[in-house]
Amino acid sequence: MTRRYFIELSYDGTNYHGWQIQPNALSVQEVLNKSLSTVVRQIVETTGCGRTDTGVHARQFFAHFDVLSIDHSPWAIDDSTLRSINSILPNDIAVKRIFPVAIDAHARFDAVARSYEYHIHFNKEPFKNRYSWELRDYPGLDLMNEAASIIKEHSDFSCFSKSNTQVKTNFCKISRAEWIAKDDGIVFHITADRFLRNMVRAIVGTLLLVGKKEMEPEKVKDIIESKNRSMAGMSVPACGLFLTEVKY
Repeated sequence: MTRRYFIELSYDGTNYHGWQIQPNALSVQEVLNKSLSTVVRQIVETTGCGRTDTGVHARQFFAHFDVLSIDHSPWAIDDSTLRSINSILPNDIAVKRIFPVAIDAHARFDAVARSYEYHIHFNKEPFKNRYSWELRDYPGLDLMNEAASIIKEHSDFSCFSKSNTQVKTNFCKISRAEWIAKDDGIVFHITADRFLRNMVRAIVGTLLLVGKKEMEPEKVKDIIESKNRSMAGMSVPACGLFLTEVKY
């Protein structure tokens, strides 16, 4: 009998080429699959709730995997199971919990919302370099939030998507897009039902153009309607991006 489980984890993406298994590069999924297979004592292949790009972090990430129960009894999960998995995993990946779900439950397709944060700081700080992007000049938060509110009014985000991605649609429903001042930096919060590849980093790069007064907030509407990636701003570095919450 096959049983399905959800696994909740977090990871520092600095040393990985994203979540998804790559042919010639180390990924979070590859490392997790090997660790789970060792503990479960059978080949385990996880399916993630999405995929993060190279260098992107996740405070909360879900995946599902199947386990074949030879004696028709469920695979036992307790604190010792988590300790065993975490003892095998490197320090930059941590499993929070594992729980049984219906056999048709899907970590990716059943998710109804995902939230990201992008962190920026302005004072040189060695301990933030892997988790925040350092800028010299403080941008106009009010201008960027004005432009962010315009983004929320649209749904086709082709202009913010990496080209040649294999997706059926570039439509997303954004429910939150907001800049907040924090400590010596600023944080961009964004929530949507789904995200396109490179979308958040492209949005941040575009909003920073508004914050630096290189274009008016209303210009964002023209960029979105163009559906042209070259019209939008640059993709900001991956170090400041975190997947923070996945809702089902």
